[in-house]
Amino acid sequence: MESEQFSRSWPFTGVVLWMSLALPVPALAQDGGARLSALELLIRSPQLGGSDIPRDLSGPGVVEVPGRVHPTASSDASMVGGAQAASSAEVLLVSPMPALTEGGAPPPDVSGGMSTPASAKTELSAGATRSFQVLPAAVSVVPGLLFHGLAPAIAGDGQTARRLFAMEGTGLGLIALGGVPIALTGASRRTIAPLYAVTLAGFSVFGISALANVYSVVSPTFDPGVPAASLPPLELEMGYQYVSDTSFDYDHFVALGAVARLDAMKLEATARLAPEDGNAQVRLGGAYRLLGAPEQRRGGTDGSSLDAELYGLYHRYPTEGFIVIGGDVGLRGRFAMSRVSPSLAGSFAEASIGMSLQGYSYPGPVSDGNLHEQLLYSFGYGVWLGRGGPFKGEAMIFYDHRKDGFAGGLRTFGGGVVGNFGLRGRALLTQTWGVAAEVAAGGALVGRLSLIYALGGES
Repeated sequence: MESEQFSRSWPFTGVVLWMSLALPVPALAQDGGARLSALELLIRSPQLGGSDIPRDLSGPGVVEVPGRVHPTASSDASMVGGAQAASSAEVLLVSPMPALTEGGAPPPDVSGGMSTPASAKTELSAGATRSFQVLPAAVSVVPGLLFHGLAPAIAGDGQTARRLFAMEGTGLGLIALGGVPIALTGASRRTIAPLYAVTLAGFSVFGISALANVYSVVSPTFDPGVPAASLPPLELEMGYQYVSDTSFDYDHFVALGAVARLDAMKLEATARLAPEDGNAQVRLGGAYRLLGAPEQRRGGTDGSSLDAELYGLYHRYPTEGFIVIGGDVGLRGRFAMSRVSPSLAGSFAEASIGMSLQGYSYPGPVSDGNLHEQLLYSFGYGVWLGRGGPFKGEAMIFYDHRKDGFAGGLRTFGGGVVGNFGLRGRALLTQTWGVAAEVAAGGALVGRLSLIYALGGES
């Protein structure tokens, strides 16, 4: 029974998930400028017509190679564009980290004092030459969804390729670390909880790297969005939701919602009402921002955050004759993918982990089946919409491991049940009005479209 197998798995899953997502991040400081090959050094030598003074090299990922003047060189040898250079000047090409002179001082600036740091040149050069390419975009799907990093490698973005391959390897390693023992032990109840947690964490890292692989080569077709500097203190939502579920005759719902943002606290309420049957679901709760700037005053931050969540649930099934009452507790984090690579700017990864405890009320004697525990787990890959104006929002493709929602769970070929997949988004079109939409598919098909009214304006 799921309640016995997973009751202690969610804290362990949270630790593994966030450590896994963070593994590629330290590599950001390890990728310096590209080194010149021996052939390039020879071509740029004076003997083959090259200049004594190192020149900027065009192309993505190429940085200026600093020059160091030999102590015996005359001062004229350090002047760019000088008519006469001292014959005794010897310019030594070195690595992107300039060496000190014999006196311990920084080397002379051979570019006349106008040189740009190597790291800045790398980003500027890469950003200026990025453009959409058909071949990498096609490869990102086949076979790129199996070999993450292949598409950016073909596009010439080695930095992104290396980090996506590292993320994919981490995900596959976690899947094997959890999945192989599960198979060998026959899913023993004594070990299933931590092993299942590790396996889910692996699938999330693998899925995020697969979607980042596609985004990295498609993103040059548009300017990346940025997180909104601030969101309204209060938003009200009203719309329509359709549910196609063979288990129930009713499928039309009124969708209501409200969000209040109070500094680090966010309060949220949603309701789904079926007028034709009386089926009603109400969810109340909120989140507290543990890490990251609050949504009302994010300023110029990258949008990374970590929230603690607590929600209560009431779902009434009048035709079927029972009521579900429960509560959810968990953590939800968001990670700006620009920290992994500049090519992923404008996108983010999100994951959540928690537990749900529910009670069922229906006519008849009370039994152990009236209480049910469930592992809550989700991950997704999204993009920010808008670039600082009144239009602001986000869209995300996601997987939700929850199986008791309107979308339910999807039965696999092996007979097991997983969660549901979907796409959701919200956007404020003006300072006051906006829209929200969601499509999810699992055991049922769910679609929702709502109108948003924002109160309070900018904070």
